[in-house]
Amino acid sequence: MIEIVRGEHDTGPPTAPQPLENLKHDVLASLVVFLVAVPLSLGVAFAAGAPLLSGLISAVVGGLVASLFGGSPLQVSGPSAALTVVLADTIATYGWPVTCAITVAAGLLQILFGLTRLARAALAVSPAIVHGLLAGIGVTLVLGQLHVVLGGSAQGSALANVLALPRQIAAHHDQAVLVGVVTLAVLLAWPRLPKVVRRVPAPLAAVALATGLSVATGMSLPRVDLPAGLPTLHVVPRLPDGGWGGFAVAALTIALIAGLESLLSAVSVDKLRGGPRTDLDRELIGQGAANVAAGALGGFPVTGVIVRSMTNYEAGARTRASAILHCAWILAACLLFTGVLRLIPLAALAALLVYVGAKLVNVNGLKEVRRHGDLPVYAVTLAGAVAVNLLTGVAAGILLALALMLRRMIFSGIHVEKDGDRHRVVIEGALTFLSVPRLTRVLAEVPPHAEVRLELLVDYLDHAAFDCLRGWQQAHAGPVTVDEIGHPWFERGSSGAPTVRRSVAARVVPRWLAPWSEWQAEHVVLPAQRTASSLLCRGASEFHRRTAPLLRDTWSGLAHGQQPHTLFITCGDARIVPNLITTSGPGDLFTVRNIGNLVPPADGDDSSVGAAIEYAVGVLGVAEIVVCGHSGCGAMKALLGQAPDGLVQLGSWLRHGEATLRRRAREAPLLLGGERPGAEADQLALQNVVQQLETLRGYPVVAEALARGGLRLTGMYFDVGAAQVSLLDDAARGGFVPAGVPEY
Repeated sequence: MIEIVRGEHDTGPPTAPQPLENLKHDVLASLVVFLVAVPLSLGVAFAAGAPLLSGLISAVVGGLVASLFGGSPLQVSGPSAALTVVLADTIATYGWPVTCAITVAAGLLQILFGLTRLARAALAVSPAIVHGLLAGIGVTLVLGQLHVVLGGSAQGSALANVLALPRQIAAHHDQAVLVGVVTLAVLLAWPRLPKVVRRVPAPLAAVALATGLSVATGMSLPRVDLPAGLPTLHVVPRLPDGGWGGFAVAALTIALIAGLESLLSAVSVDKLRGGPRTDLDRELIGQGAANVAAGALGGFPVTGVIVRSMTNYEAGARTRASAILHCAWILAACLLFTGVLRLIPLAALAALLVYVGAKLVNVNGLKEVRRHGDLPVYAVTLAGAVAVNLLTGVAAGILLALALMLRRMIFSGIHVEKDGDRHRVVIEGALTFLSVPRLTRVLAEVPPHAEVRLELLVDYLDHAAFDCLRGWQQAHAGPVTVDEIGHPWFERGSSGAPTVRRSVAARVVPRWLAPWSEWQAEHVVLPAQRTASSLLCRGASEFHRRTAPLLRDTWSGLAHGQQPHTLFITCGDARIVPNLITTSGPGDLFTVRNIGNLVPPADGDDSSVGAAIEYAVGVLGVAEIVVCGHSGCGAMKALLGQAPDGLVQLGSWLRHGEATLRRRAREAPLLLGGERPGAEADQLALQNVVQQLETLRGYPVVAEALARGGLRLTGMYFDVGAAQVSLLDDAARGGFVPAGVPEY
């Protein structure tokens, strides 16, 4: 079997991996995840004030069900730090048995969300809100557990924790502080240790060293309280006696937070592993089933945990067997090593959670949010989550995100520019009733008698905005010319047939692609203004207003030299626009245009085209030469005897097309898209492209470049009526085939 590694390519179809080979990787990965999961499961339960055993039940039962029924094969599920804050409030309000019933209800809601295919809707939540929510959870977790690390106990709210922290720092510190400091020190130092040492997961190493220190020195401090031996499993959940509204809100909050974290974790793993994407609806159903099972057995709520899932992937997991096996190892540890787990100091778990909480404040994510201008949304979500609760933080973030979106719609693209004695009012984007206050304020800046050009580049115009513009146009004392680019929203409204939906708006060719003369013929009122020079001057003005600002940086980079990749030889016909039909721009094409896209022989007496060929290939080093013919070519008609009388210079030039006539006489007709063109001149145009390519091979500079593999010759044909570009295909015996999707 050939293994694909970086920089290498397989020489045949990949061999399907053997099940035993997958199992080997999955077993090793499951052991690594198990070592990370045990201390985190205990720590999360401890932080929420839940029974410590509930964290292990969740890791075993919930993790197993989610792995079997979820949609992400490498996702690892269990108790998550993201739920500690909401769980702490729920337990304090309802007690543990009712909290277990809330977990079951949250699981049923997740299953309902998955069955109704709402999973992808969660991905529409702004990343700023997600990062702000996680940061809020992290800050709350740090503020609470820091008290435990310092030998005290967490207060009832984040604000109370902040106010009590100075007193806690100044207070007497006992053995718990030493254990917490040692745990944090190991966690911070572990990434800087040699790779062979870092094979042991940092959480396991930190908790193990802190536990060993506490046992070796005989410290007397609170430790993990687990029942000795196999615990008796029974149905724990109990419905509340009242307060069903709070019960429902708590279940919905847990369902949303757990579902969102699970989906984001699955998407993150997908980005790393490649291959088929996760079935997000199935993943949500699997997570819901896991919460039903975990809650029914007295376990902590379950989510797909990003830390464990990433660890699973990085450890080399291949299939979902890794996540299933990690549950088996946790169960074995609960049965065989309960005595060891009971030695872990609670201060060590608190320090671990301080570290995990700090990691939830993702600095890189914050920088990304700031770059996209969503820092206020992040800050409001974080503040709401810390000061009130998680659901309030998310709601505040969503409301602010909507407000910012509306503000951007209202304030973007409405401004006045002074152009000599005239004024230009430029309006861009969607113009709705929300924009009317801003629109009226900007229009009020225009002097009452000024000549105004109202430029509309809108992709939607509702009735309120149209009425505002129309009323201002009619009330303005000076002349107002409406210049509408794109779909004629304003024009249709003025004619009494307004366009009311974007979906039915006609697609309009942008002015910089459509013929400028055609647009002027439709929009310039006075025929006297439609002269050639007037059209060019107006077109140049349009270029300076619209195109130049967009391409100024491009031309600035080309100011001191050119490096075109293609020499493009085509006809001087006004209907052929090389940059348009090849989607190229400034600096791409070195263009030669003449009557009939002819290439004189290298040893002939016409040096103009030859000079361009030598310069393009020998000096500029173009990688390709394209000869482009077209339908309805006047030069081809002239070669067939249809030349206008009295054109001496044209007759002299067309002698370079005699080789094309000879080729037509001796060669079979060329096909265009599998068919023979109906017009005789078009058939000759195809032969002419092939003949000019042959003539090009006679140039020494071209022959030399072809010999060393530094140049390619391409034949092209443009059907003007069909707007179809076709390329010469030697494999099709010299026929032309429509240009399709290029192979990269």
